[in-house]
Amino acid sequence: MNILVIGGTRLIGKHLVLSLLSNEHVVTIATRGKSKDNYGDKVNRICFDRTDEKQIKEFFKNLQFDLVYDSLAFCSNDVIRLLEHVKCKKYIVISSAAVYNKLHLDTKEEDFAAENTKLLYCERDDFPYSKSKQQVECALIKNYARIPSVRVRLPFVIGKDDYTNRLYFYVDHIIKQIPIHIDNFESQLAFVRASEAGKFLAYLADKDFCGAIHGANQGTVSIKQIAEYCKRKTGKEILLSDSGEPAPYNGIDEYSINIDKATQLDFSFTPIDTWLYELLDEYILKSQLTES
Repeated sequence: MNILVIGGTRLIGKHLVLSLLSNEHVVTIATRGKSKDNYGDKVNRICFDRTDEKQIKEFFKNLQFDLVYDSLAFCSNDVIRLLEHVKCKKYIVISSAAVYNKLHLDTKEEDFAAENTKLLYCERDDFPYSKSKQQVECALIKNYARIPSVRVRLPFVIGKDDYTNRLYFYVDHIIKQIPIHIDNFESQLAFVRASEAGKFLAYLADKDFCGAIHGANQGTVSIKQIAEYCKRKTGKEILLSDSGEPAPYNGIDEYSINIDKATQLDFSFTPIDTWLYELLDEYILKSQLTES
């Protein structure tokens, strides 16, 4: 297949591209050109600004793709500017569990219906992340129903190459004994490993499925469990304080992600506890090496 990946140089996008290449697809990555990649001559490259409609129209006017993956759609206008000018037979957007107005245990795809949401033409900074992601899906459903599409909703993405350092924040503060303010210490949270998310996205390339679908590892974990593991490994307690640095996952209620649809497509996500603690070990070592 001839595939375009919007993004593709960091975290999920990188694992997606590598999986597509291993499946012998022809891959073009379209980025701002600010992050280097190690693909060499294995991919084609387009350097563009997705907020500039004139660039999109010019750079893609003579191109057509079997499939477009969009890992950088953050508002309705992102989708509209792209799909008005990029010709494709199918479109897969990386969405987020943030689209749900209320996350809860066993959250299902049907808990948010983009088709019942009012479309607002917006830019990335016009609304909070959750509302902007809702508008990504809404624009796709309401303006481009003619294009077969998949909306892949992911929870918190973590992995060795996680540039956001959100999970690392907790480990580093424990190791360096920096007080943290956490408002959901015992809440069970869902995660997905970046490498598995990338493989799942690539897996969907030749599937007939269209609609919303979850990608998440089996099981959940709480910050309390992570802190207890760090204590067992290092002897250091987490320092909880209302005046401490606000934690990255604050404001998220206890929830889990139902992955029955992915399972029905014969894709198997691993249990989170089969690899999370190895990742925490790496974070512990990384933090210890940076202690002053």
